[in-house]
Amino acid sequence: MIDILMPRLSDTMTEGAIAAWHKKPGDAVAPGDVLVEIETDKALMEQEAYEAGVLAEILVAEGENVAIGTPIARLDDESGEGTPVVAAASTSAPAPASASPDRRPASPLVRKIARERGLDLAAIPGTGPGGRIVRADLDTVAGAPAVEPVRTQEQPPADAAADRVPFDGIRRAIAARLTESATTVPTFTATASADVGALLALRAELNAAVGDDARISVNDLLVRAVALALREHPGVNASYSAEDGGATLLHRRVNVGIAVASPAGLVVPVVPDADRASVSTISGIARALVAKAADRTLSAAEMAEGTFTVSNLGMYGVEHFTAIINPPQGAILAVGAGRDELALVDGEIVSRTRMRLTITADHRIIDGALAARFLATLVSLLEHPLRVIA
Repeated sequence: MIDILMPRLSDTMTEGAIAAWHKKPGDAVAPGDVLVEIETDKALMEQEAYEAGVLAEILVAEGENVAIGTPIARLDDESGEGTPVVAAASTSAPAPASASPDRRPASPLVRKIARERGLDLAAIPGTGPGGRIVRADLDTVAGAPAVEPVRTQEQPPADAAADRVPFDGIRRAIAARLTESATTVPTFTATASADVGALLALRAELNAAVGDDARISVNDLLVRAVALALREHPGVNASYSAEDGGATLLHRRVNVGIAVASPAGLVVPVVPDADRASVSTISGIARALVAKAADRTLSAAEMAEGTFTVSNLGMYGVEHFTAIINPPQGAILAVGAGRDELALVDGEIVSRTRMRLTITADHRIIDGALAARFLATLVSLLEHPLRVIA
């Protein structure tokens, strides 16, 4: 008999929640079979079996949260001995070829919504990574009502003053990390304004020459410009280390995180080596990451090793804001919407589209002058956008 333990799926994970079991007691299990979906502090991940046998008992039910190393199920391998085994993490989204139609690639949330609406997943084409069915795909079905938010708490009393929505693993991690950042990291902010008229014109020209599947967003250009500015100012592409009295860790790679609002809350997938990637490459990577964030299928590896984060609320009409650092990174950039403003140029009043950029930096490793030089370089790149795509 083998005890299957809750695995550690990320460096920051201390516990995990069972999202859905793919096997039930009495089912045969082969190595590589997907046993269970586990919600961690960062993502929803499928777990595979290491050993063959028969699933004898499920010890942790769907929806329950337990610490890493806790037995979650028992597998009968006919050995007669109890051996703890940690399930293997699956890195692929598609379901096994032998999966039944209701086990097509889709998250537990999507399957739940489909059941509630009487939809057959086998008849719905998936637009997510690997053909995975995402929530938006359910709305394409003729006559399908809009998806309502799914609450995880019990129905409150009719006279309750508020609805209580308990934190899931991802939201708990967000709360803990941002509280730590806001209360333990001495920060300062600095804001600069860039004339992005030429940038927007260049983006329109580029998109006119490509298909809809390859369109470039303002954020793609921003990520590339930020990466180039970080390469020029490596002291901003850094983290703080408390060891031996404190030190600045200067990262050799420029891995830019993108703050994304997902159904589970804020997640920060990473564009690796963004300073070496073309804008079109960044665009393709970012689209795939955002799609995975929407479907809660981001892997821990896709959110690891970020060295700097860009948080853009411009698409929501926000003109200016400050962001909280995503530890252990040393800085984060908050990007507002471009707004038309009147400016005096050569004695004449003209209209210019300006965008405000605010850096929040860890003052233990980044001084005000360094942050100012970084912003100046970034503004110059955005105002001369050919340098961004060169």
